[in-house]
Amino acid sequence: MYKSYFGFKEKPFSKTPDPRFLFLSRGHEEALARLEFVVEERELAVLTGEIGCGKTTLSRALMDRLGSRFRFCYIINPRLNAIEFLRTIARILEVEQPADAKDLLINQIHTAVYALNQRDICPVLVIDEAQMITDAEVFDEIRLLTNFQLDDRNLLGVVVMGQPELRPMMASSRFEPLRQRISLHYHLKPLLVDEIMEYLDFRLEVAGGTPGLFTPDAVQRIYELSGGVPRKINSMATNALLVAYGCDAALIDSGIINEIKDELMM
Repeated sequence: MYKSYFGFKEKPFSKTPDPRFLFLSRGHEEALARLEFVVEERELAVLTGEIGCGKTTLSRALMDRLGSRFRFCYIINPRLNAIEFLRTIARILEVEQPADAKDLLINQIHTAVYALNQRDICPVLVIDEAQMITDAEVFDEIRLLTNFQLDDRNLLGVVVMGQPELRPMMASSRFEPLRQRISLHYHLKPLLVDEIMEYLDFRLEVAGGTPGLFTPDAVQRIYELSGGVPRKINSMATNALLVAYGCDAALIDSGIINEIKDELMM
């Protein structure tokens, strides 16, 4: 459909977290640099941001940037109790038969982590959607995992990602011991209006198209309707491309954005 019409080799505004399409705004670039430093130091980082701001894509870009010396282990559904959480980590680390008892599980995980380090591979535990954690003991287990150490270094890095409500959750006095272990708190903000044009052009070019397809008034309208959230921008841009294709438009202006806004607001 619109791909050949606009000369794209692939969809420029797909919802998948492809790091090739990660636009490094000032905030995203700073977040990525800080996360890279913390993970290389094998410390604990907390990354928060609104839904659709690019936290998951950023973690995939971090994985690509750090390379094969680091093994990323993702937990994408952390609505688990403490034992389930540890068993999930054990399975990700290829423990063949995760134990039922917590002390045995921790020993199995430590053995697997140590074996990876012997091969000069640092495991990085990434916990996504951490605001969904309902069992407070899971946060205790995260803290205890940071105790895996040798004399000169930690044995694994941990990145906890979540929506803004994670911040007040972790501000509770209950989690003071965990907060003392955190080396980085970073809140990822939406794009500014002057970054949206760059964002759109960047993704158009990665997809094989040419920049300048969205007019300045269209960009302003997208900002007003999306609040600068990349996932919302992607949805609006995709629908705008479809409308432009349907009416043989060469450019996307604010009129096309206004045409799709009611459908998107639903």
